[in-house]
Amino acid sequence: MTQLHTVKQGQGPLVVLSHALGCDLTMWDGVAAALQERYTVLRYDQRGHGQTPATEGAYSMDDLADDAAELIRAQGVGPVHFVGLSMGGMTAQALAARHPELVRSIVIANSAASYDAAARAMWQARIDTVRVNGVPPIADGALQRWFTPEFRADQVNGGAERVAKLRTVLEATPALPYAAACAAVAGIALDEGNAHIACPTLVIAGSRDEATPPAMSQAIADRIPGAQLASLDAAHLSAVEQPEAFAQLLEGFWAGLH
Repeated sequence: MTQLHTVKQGQGPLVVLSHALGCDLTMWDGVAAALQERYTVLRYDQRGHGQTPATEGAYSMDDLADDAAELIRAQGVGPVHFVGLSMGGMTAQALAARHPELVRSIVIANSAASYDAAARAMWQARIDTVRVNGVPPIADGALQRWFTPEFRADQVNGGAERVAKLRTVLEATPALPYAAACAAVAGIALDEGNAHIACPTLVIAGSRDEATPPAMSQAIADRIPGAQLASLDAAHLSAVEQPEAFAQLLEGFWAGLH
């Protein structure tokens, strides 16, 4: 079992937040701060990211879902609201399909359910680059996909500072664990499982997301019975770029559950 590094804050119903590839739990700082007065917020570093150790060899999205399931079971409080972005959103899809008893609801933000051959070839090229040269050479491209130009340039409201911090996190990710995570992401085939997801589901798209364009979010929402679809004016890391608006979408969604 992977020993996940976690941070827990707040009070109220339990919400679990799962981060994107190449990030760590600090990606959720703004959202966690917005939720903590009404919810207990549990964030964790996925395997090989942040302060969670890497595992040997290859793994799949199902393995990441099982990591999350172990974490939720260890809380001992029944089903939780699970929120994932990008790789975390893929984790959410696999978790709800594999461990339905553990989730009261899921939120899938800026994510995908499958990739075509062209996209998988792009992932393989990134894996090859990182294995040879490490993560820093791919950082510029990643940050351009993660954030809008104005957020990257924002010196007044802290956007540029947040971008710089997440660049540091990305570049500190060891090459082999990052490559293994890329392979897990590239290999997703979540459509069949999504058709059987029974819990309330909110899908969040970024209207300016080039990494997982809105059509990918639409496809996920179309596949999951009863799923709701919302959009934020943001690029790929919508929860970083628009944390208050992101948290408002979550709270509105949860308030409608009976």
